[in-house]
Parts: sequence; C-alpha cells; structure tokens
Amino acid sequence: MDIRLDDLSGQLVQDLLAAHLAGMQENSPPDSVYALDLSGLLERDVSVWTAWDEAELMGVGALKQLSSSTGEIKSMRTDPRHLRKGVGLALLDHIVAVANERGYRRLSLETGSGAEFEAALTLYRKRGFENGEPFGGYKPTAFNQFLHLDL
Repeated sequence: MDIRLDDLSGQLVQDLLAAHLAGMQENSPPDSVYALDLSGLLERDVSVWTAWDEAELMGVGALKQLSSSTGEIKSMRTDPRHLRKGVGLALLDHIVAVANERGYRRLSLETGSGAEFEAALTLYRKRGFENGEPFGGYKPTAFNQFLHLDL
C-alpha cells in the first residue's frame, strides 16, 4: 500500500470523497453533518492523503490544522472494495505520524453514533482516542461524538 499526499484532482479520489459525503448525509441528522466537501478539503489548512494499490484507490484521509499544536482528522473513508484490509488503520497511523512531525500535542475528531459509525469508532479507540469534550466550534448533540488523542 502506497500512501501519498493528494491534490484531489483525480476523478477516483473525487468520487470516493463524494461517496463519503453522501454516506455522512444519509446516516446523520441534517444538522449534524460536518464532513468537508471538495472545496473544504482544498483549503490550505487541510492535508489529504490517499492510499493506493498500484493504480487502484483504496482510501482517503485528511488532517486539518486547528492551531500550531492541534489537528482534526477529517474525511476518513475506505473504498468498499478494500474494507478489512488495514487501509483505515494505515491512513490513521500516517496521519498520527504527520501530526507528531508537525509538533501537534493533540488530535481530535468529530463523528456520529450508531451502527454505521461503529467500525470507525473501533479503529480510533484501538489507537488510543478517547471520548471527550466538543472542540473547534462543534455543538454537542445526542448524535455526535468527540474523540481526542494526546500526542
């Protein structure tokens, strides 16, 4: 698996990100969808990596810089054809490594609740993320969860 910084210009990547956004909208209350669209992922404070098996896109993950010492994980998605192959874990480990290289002291993320989010929650908790307080202007609801990892 090859993980590379991505400029989001490829159609395969754009299609996977569109599927991610559609999935978030389908499985979340309308006022609780915080997934970034393509324009949000192209902001200069966001870095996006893609995982590849030669020319086949396996997954995507992003890191948004919130401050000089904190980052937020965004848009983690594995292509359905590559589930249970370690793609999400590899991308998450890569993002954590980059956060450490940048000198971040904390990584955070916002996600939902329910069956559609259990695999992601298991992945994050496996790497030490713990539930905590809202951050970055998010409003808590009965649906969303906030996880943090101190680095």
